[in-house]
Formats: sequence, structure tokens, C-alpha cells
Amino acid sequence: MKNLKTIALAFVVALSTVAVTAQTKKIDVAKSNINWVGKKVTGQHSGTVGFKSGALVFKKNVLKGGTFTVDMNSLTATDITGEYQGKLNGHLKADDFFGTAKFPTSTLVFKTIAAKGNDVYTVTADLTIKGITKPVTFDITVKGNTATTAFNVDRTKYDIKYNSKSFFESIGDKAIYDEFELTVNLNF
Repeated sequence: MKNLKTIALAFVVALSTVAVTAQTKKIDVAKSNINWVGKKVTGQHSGTVGFKSGALVFKKNVLKGGTFTVDMNSLTATDITGEYQGKLNGHLKADDFFGTAKFPTSTLVFKTIAAKGNDVYTVTADLTIKGITKPVTFDITVKGNTATTAFNVDRTKYDIKYNSKSFFESIGDKAIYDEFELTVNLNF
């Protein structure tokens, strides 16, 4: 019985130590943002998509983890207005693209993190879009209560093939490039 109490006490102390050394910083979803750019042969569109939640995990001020949930229904084009904006937003939310009725969120979960120096880390994470999870790798810079990153995503890996020249060779000038760009600014 005495050994059981000693083991239980050691376990509580170990958990307390882990809790003290790991710090989770939740993002401020109102101040954090994701900007996107999608390019096509004849031009491009840009816009935003918002976070539902997110957090970075630190141990002794070193980045150790991160998890984010994106509200896909907040997806909106910002480079056009009026009727055309409404049409584009509707199409981006339709099954041809992100299918937000069935897949209202996307997630990003950090898997490996390597420090590069000067507050920069290389992260490999699992990105889930439309229920499909694929790895992505990017550099993230963390300074104080902010973090920034930019990376490209190949939409075809997430079954978003609309007007992709990779799948429709004769599409000509209606082709939309497979990769879209994300620029992420986090505040916590």
C-alpha cells in the first residue's frame, strides 16, 4: 500500500512538472488571419478564410506543437465585390472546390518541428481538407505573441480537381493552377 501511494505521488508530481513546463497559447481568432491566392492562366483571385480555433504549444519558449481548425464557411474572395464575389464565393464553397456543406472545417496538426534558429522552425503537419489528410511542410516564425508562415497547397491532393490542367489537358486558358498560396498571421 505504501508503494502504491509513493507511485501515485510520483505520478502526480511528474504530471505537474509536465503541465508547468508546457505552455499552450490559444490564438485570438479575431486578430489571426489566413489570406489565400488562387491563380489561373488568365489571372488570379485572393481572399480570406477564418479560424474557428487554434493553439501553439511551447516548452521553455521552444515551439513543440500546434493544432488549428479553420471555418471553411468563412471563405471569401476579397479581390472582387458585388454579384461576381457572391458567385465566386458560392462556387468555392460548392462541391467543385471545398464542399463546405459537408466539410465545414479543415484542420492542421503539427507532427514534427525542427528549430532552424532566429525564432524560425520547420514544421511538418497533417492538413485535412474535405476529409482528406496529407502532410505539408513549411517554415514558421514565432516572435513574442505572434507567428507567421506562408506555404502552398496542392488542391488536387484533396480531390479539388475543377479546371485542373493535370486532369483536363484540353482546358486551355480556363485552367486553374493546382497550387494555391496561403499566408497565415497568428496572434495569441
